[in-house]
Amino acid sequence: MMRKEDNRFSTVHEEEPLFITGRRTGRVIAYRVFSASVFFCICWIWLYRVTAPVEIDENRTGFARFVWLVLLATEIWFGLYWIVLQSPRLNPVWRFTFTDRLSRRYGNDLPRLDVFVCTADPVIEPPLMVVNTVLSVAALDYPPEKLAVYLSDDGGSELTFYALAEAAEFAKVWVPFCKRFNVEPRSPAAYLSCKASGFDSADAEGVARLYKEMAARIETATRLGRIPYEARLKYSEGFAQWDSDATRRNHGTILQILVDGRKDNTLLVPTLVYLSREKRPEHHHHFKAGAMNALIRVSSKISCGRIILNLDCDMYSNNSKSARDALCILLDEKEGKEIAFVQFPQCFENLTKNDLYGSMMRVGYDVEFNGLDGNGGPLYIGTGCFHRRDVICGRKYGGLKKEEEESEVFLETEMIKALASCTCEENSQWGKEMGVKYGCPVEDVITGLEIQCRGWKSAYLNPKNKAFVGVAPTNLHQMLVQHRRWSEGDFQVLLSEYSPVWYGQGKIGLGLILGYCCYCLWAPSSVPVLLYSVVTSLCLFKGIPLFPKVWSWWFIPFGYVTVAANVYSLAEFLWCGGTFRGWWNEQRMWLYRRTSSFLFGLVDTIKKKLGVSESAFVITAKVAEEEAAERYEKEVMEFGVESPMFLLLGTLGMLHLFCFVAAVMRLAMTSREAGGDVQTMGLQFVITGLLVLLNWPLYEGMLVRRDKGKMPMTVTVKSFVLALSACTCVAFL
Repeated sequence: MMRKEDNRFSTVHEEEPLFITGRRTGRVIAYRVFSASVFFCICWIWLYRVTAPVEIDENRTGFARFVWLVLLATEIWFGLYWIVLQSPRLNPVWRFTFTDRLSRRYGNDLPRLDVFVCTADPVIEPPLMVVNTVLSVAALDYPPEKLAVYLSDDGGSELTFYALAEAAEFAKVWVPFCKRFNVEPRSPAAYLSCKASGFDSADAEGVARLYKEMAARIETATRLGRIPYEARLKYSEGFAQWDSDATRRNHGTILQILVDGRKDNTLLVPTLVYLSREKRPEHHHHFKAGAMNALIRVSSKISCGRIILNLDCDMYSNNSKSARDALCILLDEKEGKEIAFVQFPQCFENLTKNDLYGSMMRVGYDVEFNGLDGNGGPLYIGTGCFHRRDVICGRKYGGLKKEEEESEVFLETEMIKALASCTCEENSQWGKEMGVKYGCPVEDVITGLEIQCRGWKSAYLNPKNKAFVGVAPTNLHQMLVQHRRWSEGDFQVLLSEYSPVWYGQGKIGLGLILGYCCYCLWAPSSVPVLLYSVVTSLCLFKGIPLFPKVWSWWFIPFGYVTVAANVYSLAEFLWCGGTFRGWWNEQRMWLYRRTSSFLFGLVDTIKKKLGVSESAFVITAKVAEEEAAERYEKEVMEFGVESPMFLLLGTLGMLHLFCFVAAVMRLAMTSREAGGDVQTMGLQFVITGLLVLLNWPLYEGMLVRRDKGKMPMTVTVKSFVLALSACTCVAFL
């Protein structure tokens, strides 16, 4: 929880609200001056590109003129995209909550809270990890009679159900223990890892022993792929719902209330529910969005919480007061009424010291989302988000609010199962006007945008004690696949009927429209980055200067933008708590995403629009092999598999290396003209040299390493041949 006494901030009002909004005016003004200077130099660069060919390029070859035109187009794109990227930085705000005031005002008379945890594959998402997330939210600092936790298992796995059933028994010990001793974090695995040196009480030792016994049973069942006979008898009511021929894509609805906190509060454990919605091959199940909508409907007949928290199965609760922080926003009498959802950042526990794969998106969550909040609210990112039930079900801002009456009549589970059937949504508005939207790989973003276009705002909370912590990708391929899906989905949003550019016109502010475009333009931004990097290297190889001479006045804007932008980027990254090497890794991942993930996301979107392919939802693996995990801890980049994205990265890396080495050799052999080459192509040497340095781990994986995580030999050979062929073709132009 953040404190009002922080005098670095000027508050919006001085009453006694449940939260306040702060602004850092001095820093914002300084940044606006800096951005104005950069924009001036960008305009100067555009002027150079337009006028320079007329003045000095009368004898250029057709190839050189084509290159010049490509540079003009890409630099115009970079400049315009840079303008778009400024929107989240020009009006940032910070939210500060007061949970003590919430407690004084409401006590335990808080709204019902339903927590949705979604999983889909017991192999990629191990059941033990899933139930640790469930146990962490079951132990939230919240009245247990007002809390219900739902696990949606889209894989329909008996192993996941068994794990949850075991966790439900353990919860009867774990939840009271957490609240009695104020345990943090409340994921058993995370808590025990913090206590590796020893326990400070007999109670803690007893709980640790019970957890280890439970974990051993779950892991044994998972490893063997079968449920113990004794467990089938113990939890027979649940296992009886699986048909003998059930598969993950073809099974009926499975619904089991493992702990019913509505009827018996003596155990101080919230309601725990397992749900696996019906799936049939002839019906589209709409991936995670469909699972969320089934949970909304089913929970409405069991606990019907006014507030809904949804989490990915690896995002355990790291801060038991996160729900109270969110309610400070949603229940505030003055400003909270216009807030539809409260978004927390996506944080990770398994990051290396220097964040090898740039998974944390540190600047995005510490800077950009605060700016989006100042423009109307952050994006809904699909996890760590508290929603109002009636809003996600379609209520417009200012619309009639339906009063919810608590009923003592509990429906039988067989009656509730119909709400999770394949045919329940036929001829309905689910996935359109109600619930999470369908038809896009990033269903969360499009859902949040549609809510904001109904007149609602959202809020961003980033407390010092992280609210939810998950598992980041531990190899390069996982990270690239994840960003490929995100960029594809965001670009589909831009081209869809819900595009912020036209759907948001008149409904949300220009600043928020541009904020969405920062992410929606990820995929198309890949083409200018790819062209600029390749053309710069090939022209250095060919000896064609692309930039003004170092001592020319025209060089000033190029030098200023290059140096100032990178120095500010580094300073911003360090201010957000990163390291210099972490920033360098972030630049490498910035390059890799834009020249592989985002490019493939662009191609996938075009193919979908042409009807050539359909969107697919790819689940990111949450586990790694032991040797790969050791390399990850040592910050050694993991390749290991054949992939078209690796082939593209390998080809580009070798191309930059060949061009740079050839240019240096030419410089060494023509020492008399070396000074002229440095003056005319100095910036090209710098850019290509930096590209080579950024690709150093790639070269090690292709040419030096011999472990299992190296680049596959087939990819290395193909990359070498393609890069050499490109250089040969250009040499004869």
